[in-house]
Amino acid sequence: MIDPRAIIAPSAELAADVSIGPYSIIGSGVQVGPRTVIGPHAVINGPTTIGADNRIFQFASLGDEPQDKKHQGESTRLEIGDHNVFRESCTINRGTARDKGVTRIGNDNLFMAFSHVAHDCVIGNQTVFANCASLGGHVEIGDWAILGGLTAVHQFSRIGAHAFLGGGSIVSRDVPPYVMVAGNPAVPHAVNVEGLKRRGFTEDQVKNIREAYRILYRSELKLADAVARLAPLVPTQPELRIFVDFIQSSTRSLVR
Repeated sequence: MIDPRAIIAPSAELAADVSIGPYSIIGSGVQVGPRTVIGPHAVINGPTTIGADNRIFQFASLGDEPQDKKHQGESTRLEIGDHNVFRESCTINRGTARDKGVTRIGNDNLFMAFSHVAHDCVIGNQTVFANCASLGGHVEIGDWAILGGLTAVHQFSRIGAHAFLGGGSIVSRDVPPYVMVAGNPAVPHAVNVEGLKRRGFTEDQVKNIREAYRILYRSELKLADAVARLAPLVPTQPELRIFVDFIQSSTRSLVR
């Protein structure tokens, strides 16, 4: 299942059923899990660990050095989970020694053509990066987040679970869970209602989230006052916990 025209470093560790297309290059320190399919002309450098059932399309570049002037060749890592798809010309960089030393990709994510994940980013599960979506370094993306095409996220920003970034959004601040943003600079527009319904949220849960959004963004309350009003609702509306926790832990400030 490995094309003879592929170049595999002797130290690379490949599961027995990995498939690798012609002219792909697998560098030293790379580990690839079961049933992963690597197409032609892909380049994977290490140290990189790739889990099971991933699919990597042509011209993708995974695990190369971070695009950071401070990087001096330190040994850093890329860790990729299971069931991810990396389409044509994706670029995913390793971490840097000045941060976590690792870039982490979770499970069941879709990275469309020309999307980019920079050094030290942490990506959750079930996310979608549309074509040319791009992250600066040290960005965190929560589960089920969707980034529209040509979206750009500033370094150190965080995107909450179930958030939706409209195509062409320029994001320089934190986006709370459930929130839809768009524009340059990106501003909040509404709750990602359709996405929540598709994921099994009940009508009451969606109603509660929409009311929480109204308190945060439409009540003209100061941020601390909005949090003070939202926090007591969490015990009876547990879907708000990630919303409130995210707001309280934000260090870059929120899109407003």
